[in-house]
Amino acid sequence: MATASVAYPDYSLEDHWNRGDALRAIARGGWSAVVLQQGPSSLDDSRVLLRRDCARFDQRIRAAGARTALFSVWPESARRSAFPAVAESYRLAASDVGGVYLPVTQAWLEAWAQDPSLPLYGPDGFHPSPHGSYLAALVIAAVLTGASPQAMPARVVRPGGAVLAIPEPAASVLRAAARAAIAGQPSSDGRQ
Repeated sequence: MATASVAYPDYSLEDHWNRGDALRAIARGGWSAVVLQQGPSSLDDSRVLLRRDCARFDQRIRAAGARTALFSVWPESARRSAFPAVAESYRLAASDVGGVYLPVTQAWLEAWAQDPSLPLYGPDGFHPSPHGSYLAALVIAAVLTGASPQAMPARVVRPGGAVLAIPEPAASVLRAAARAAIAGQPSSDGRQ
C-alpha cells in the first residue's frame, strides 16, 4: 500500500486546512482513501469541529477521486472513560460524509478485554506505544485493503529501514482485537 503523510504536532483538522499542505497533497490525486484524524474529539465542542472540518475535507477528497476515512483514536490515559465519546465522534464524522470508519478506538478496548496488561500507551500517556501503533496499523490496513489482520506479520520494516517487531503472543492478541473491532462495525448498508 503506497502512503504519504501530512502531520504536524498538536494540529486539528482546521489547522491542517488553514496551513494548506494537506489540501495540496490531496489535490495531487492518486489516492483511493485519505485518512483524517485530529485527536480524541470527545468533548462536544471538539466533536462539532471534527464533523465540520471532516465535511470540508471530504469535498476536496471526493474531488480528487478518493474516499474519506476517519481514524478513530483513543483518549489520553487519564480519561479512559472517554473511549465511547471518542468512538461516537469519529463514527458520526464518517457517517456524515459516507466515509469509512476505522475503529481503532474499539480495537484498543478489545485488546484490553483480552489482556489488560498490554502496553498500548507510550510513556506520555497519550501517544501510542509500539503495541498501540501496531494495533492501529492492523485496523487501518485491514479496513482499507480488505486483508485479514490475522494474515499480517508481527514484524514490519518501515520506510527508511526501522523495524517494528511485536512479540508473537502480544501480536496474536492484537490481531484478534483488530478483527473483533472490525467485525463489530455496521456495514455500509447498516447491517452488523
